Amino acid sequence: MSSSTTAAHSIETRTSWVIACVALAVLSFTYGAPLIVAVALKPIAATLDVPRAIPSLAAALVWFGTGSGGIAMGLFADRIGVRWTVLGGTLMIGAGLVLSALGSTWSLLLGHGLLLGLLGGAGVFPPLLVYVSRWFDRRRGTALALISSGQSVAGTIWPPLFQIGIDRIGWQRTMVGFAVIVVVAVVPFAFLFLRLSPPGAGTPAAIAAAGPPSGTPVLGLRPNTAMLLLAIAPFFCCIPMAMPTAHLVALCTDHGISPEHGALMLSMLLGLAFVSRQFWGWVADNLGGLRTVLVGSVAQAVAILLYALVQNEAGLFATSAVYGLGFAGIIPAYVLAIRDLYPSREASWRIPIMLLTGMTGMAVGSWLGGAMFDHFGHYRPAFEVAFVSNLINIVLVGALVVRQQQVRMRPVFG
Repeated sequence: MSSSTTAAHSIETRTSWVIACVALAVLSFTYGAPLIVAVALKPIAATLDVPRAIPSLAAALVWFGTGSGGIAMGLFADRIGVRWTVLGGTLMIGAGLVLSALGSTWSLLLGHGLLLGLLGGAGVFPPLLVYVSRWFDRRRGTALALISSGQSVAGTIWPPLFQIGIDRIGWQRTMVGFAVIVVVAVVPFAFLFLRLSPPGAGTPAAIAAAGPPSGTPVLGLRPNTAMLLLAIAPFFCCIPMAMPTAHLVALCTDHGISPEHGALMLSMLLGLAFVSRQFWGWVADNLGGLRTVLVGSVAQAVAILLYALVQNEAGLFATSAVYGLGFAGIIPAYVLAIRDLYPSREASWRIPIMLLTGMTGMAVGSWLGGAMFDHFGHYRPAFEVAFVSNLINIVLVGALVVRQQQVRMRPVFG
């Protein structure tokens, strides 16, 4: 269980779930922005007359910018309130899409790396994760899984619509149009609903939900030593995690599958991820964050290996279904593990550190897929490298799970 508090002494209220649903709605729009590059990877490369590594790099820079800016934004949100970082981040996402649509390589990379990532996504996703986690104790894993499903909701709704827009008006006008949609939808919504503060620290329930005292050993290690290991592990699981979402549509067209079916496949993948993420949230609340990460990482590794082997449309649909069902709970479970192992007041910088390394892995995976395609002419070597990276993650997380079990057994066997 993620908390020892009972239903009678809990910080969770109806307001907690309202806040979680608002965060889900916000992320369902903002997460759509970087998906345009995934859907239009080949048209963008053709328009700019560049290899696929360039639009892949743009997608990678969004992940890296979001992770690297998230540490400062998390601390900033503690000072001025999450509403203002989300509002500013949303405006930057809109500006980044407009800049990226100018039709040059530099505008694409700058718009995605600086505006969509460093100033945009960094102000939205990491602060919202920390903010929502402070509204929950008993069902924190379920709540984190719900809001993390914003990526899945965005991936279910937007790629088919993006493909229609790209076919009819081109990728540049599609970017500008979606910039308007994001700003108009999210800004008033965040302004109205993200002004409340999490439950105060004075009540017994809030004290229990605050986590262990600062400086308490974590997994039998010094807190920062354990944090280093918890930060390294997401890097290796996120390299393979990035490849299907960034390259699936292009992979499909390389095998003679239409872009429309490729976009539908991506939509199905992320739709299944939304459904399964709710299951993984329940698993995390009962099994614990680290163990859930381990199970999810094994499931992801199976799907990544299948991507390296399967080449027909039916097989790719099946593989995408396996991947969507398997990977969805990993990142929320990492967040839950950190919230359970460390004090709540340290969450504003510890969670973004974990997201930084994870999103750096996403950036590497997104870029690496395009770069290896440009070198080899097909995606199989990229997925093979991703599979090896996934195995490294399984070893790291498995070692942490073993340490956690040993620490739990010490008081019993003394």
